[in-house]
Amino acid sequence: MKSQKLFFLLIIISLISCGKTIELEELTIGQIQSAYQNGNYTIEELTQAYIDRIEEIDQNGPELNSVLQINPDALKIARKLDKELQDGNIRGPMHGIPVLLKDNIDTHDKMNTTAGANVLANSKPLQDAFIVQKLREAGAVILGKTNLSEWANFHSSFSSSGWSAVGGQTKNPYDLSRNPCGSSAGSGVAVSANLTVIAIGTETNGSIVCPSNNNGIVGIKPTVGLLSRSGIVPISFTQDTPGPMARTLRDAAICLGAMVGEDGRDSKTSAAAGNSFTDYTQFLNENGLEGKRIGYWTALRGAHFRVDSMIDNAIAYMESQGATVIEIEEISKTDIEEPSFTVLLYEFKDGLNKYFAFLGDNAPVNSLEELIEVTFADEIEMQYFDHELLKMAQEKGDLISEEYLDALEEMLMNARAGGIDRVMKRHYLDAIVAPTGNPAWETDLTNGDNFGQYSSSPAAIAGYPNISVPMGFIDGLPVGLSIFGKAWSEPELLEIAFAYEQGTMFREVPRYR
Repeated sequence: MKSQKLFFLLIIISLISCGKTIELEELTIGQIQSAYQNGNYTIEELTQAYIDRIEEIDQNGPELNSVLQINPDALKIARKLDKELQDGNIRGPMHGIPVLLKDNIDTHDKMNTTAGANVLANSKPLQDAFIVQKLREAGAVILGKTNLSEWANFHSSFSSSGWSAVGGQTKNPYDLSRNPCGSSAGSGVAVSANLTVIAIGTETNGSIVCPSNNNGIVGIKPTVGLLSRSGIVPISFTQDTPGPMARTLRDAAICLGAMVGEDGRDSKTSAAAGNSFTDYTQFLNENGLEGKRIGYWTALRGAHFRVDSMIDNAIAYMESQGATVIEIEEISKTDIEEPSFTVLLYEFKDGLNKYFAFLGDNAPVNSLEELIEVTFADEIEMQYFDHELLKMAQEKGDLISEEYLDALEEMLMNARAGGIDRVMKRHYLDAIVAPTGNPAWETDLTNGDNFGQYSSSPAAIAGYPNISVPMGFIDGLPVGLSIFGKAWSEPELLEIAFAYEQGTMFREVPRYR
């Protein structure tokens, strides 16, 4: 009861840092930059305010458990950026913006990169991930690391999203008994709870859009290759991508542009040449629904009648703004999740072994085989979940195996040319929409997750972009709308998503019931 009273006191008053009152709730990048220019507060003062809020809300108060580490150098970085501002050197819109990173993203500093696993609890990579380099160059303050589903939720036959051996279970800020979804659970919760301006998540299938759904925020899962994956603990070379998570689409778009760039360590990024932009805010058009042809994927209809009603309302709004909506029963004619799972097993083994090798002498283990031995001897690791996926991946061969190559070809053919591309071409579509998922389920460490319906697979398996924005609430729990399409169609998706977001404004501050 005391913690609840403490929280409600916190949401009524402002956080006070360095003698200045800073209103943190729902603070946007634009508001922050205006405050810096007007001298209302400094980057150091804002950074300290977020650190205070993390300590008071995430570690005490409701104990959301979303932040694993606070960067010991955050205030030092902020002071340096303040000096640049004073000298008239503004790097861009991300200058002085606090950012949290999912803790499978490498930083070469005083923080560890753990992937939530005890074996990496003290792992210090030899260099920043490429996207972290880009964020630092853009002037972001790397505030800390967020909790996640261990190994990005690719470890056991069942699991609880947001649980890791290093960090324990992350809680949903709208209802502390409910699940935040994963694996970018901590990133989603931290953004929703106003513990940061921006967080970076990663997705293989659903791990950006699902926590965006459950935590009432915006998440952008870009086309695979738009953002580099080097320096990120991998699952799949074919499906993995990082992406920004924010409270507004504008903030997410600003951050997205700051991270693009070709990286010699990630061959997928070469395809982004001519398909990427450093400023995605140019596509934020309030009239972006007008004239658009949008497919509504109806495969999930009937799974939850109140979600059905919500998507019906969303479609009615789109049509009222000049969009044409066409119902689509199927996207891929054959199952794509089974071959995708085979691909993930092969690529997880290959990618993880390469990641350990890149750590060099700093690697706590040298291979997936050694990881299995250490994990299965760890009582905390084995307390709830069986980690059988680690063994299944170890049993696979290399990436020239016939089984792998056949599964990869089948998966990509049916997800792309035989899936999203086919449907969009046939109906002359600009995008496809569907509910991102159900309202959050109750966290259950005994039986694991209960996702219900989800719509992430078509875009995730194809490697295509997907944006989730708030679509409303059911009994105080948020539900998101997913907008996805062809490769490199981020501009069209942003137009549609922004017009919908600005016309509906469903985002609400969580109340930690």
